[in-house]
Amino acid sequence: MSDAGSSISYRVRIGDLSRQELRAALDELGVQLNASADVLLKSSIFDRQRFESFHVVLRTVRQIGVTGDATLSAVFARACEAGLSLCPPITGPYLRLTMADQTSAPDSVMSNGSAPSGSITIASAPLDRDDVVPKGFYLRVIDGVLWLRGYHATDGHIWSPDDCFAFRT
Repeated sequence: MSDAGSSISYRVRIGDLSRQELRAALDELGVQLNASADVLLKSSIFDRQRFESFHVVLRTVRQIGVTGDATLSAVFARACEAGLSLCPPITGPYLRLTMADQTSAPDSVMSNGSAPSGSITIASAPLDRDDVVPKGFYLRVIDGVLWLRGYHATDGHIWSPDDCFAFRT
């Protein structure tokens, strides 16, 4: 069963680990990071975490009903209209720990200017408007290896109807 097409929700707890404990938990699970995820994990937002527990649901751009150009702002606006919310920016690493059962991607292409196949982008507000700073996290499994990756996207980037996002319910 594909994660993106399922109606599975995940309960995620965020903010209950220090930055060092979070890194250790990711390491213990064998999670790999790209350079952009490492930049995000060094953000000061992880120094002022607040404990929360909530449900996350996976939805594709198509499932939330975006018509026309699916920019990030259009995806987020349509999701809010559909009763979904953005996740706190620190959700990515905690959801990675929760979703150790994510299905492996059908290919191992790491970067091609769009969301990679089998990836789940965390729907969260960007930490910075500067396009040099990664916008947020996404999750992917490649050949059985768990990944927490950061992504870059300009306001003009168009997301595919099959691109999957994790939203707070």
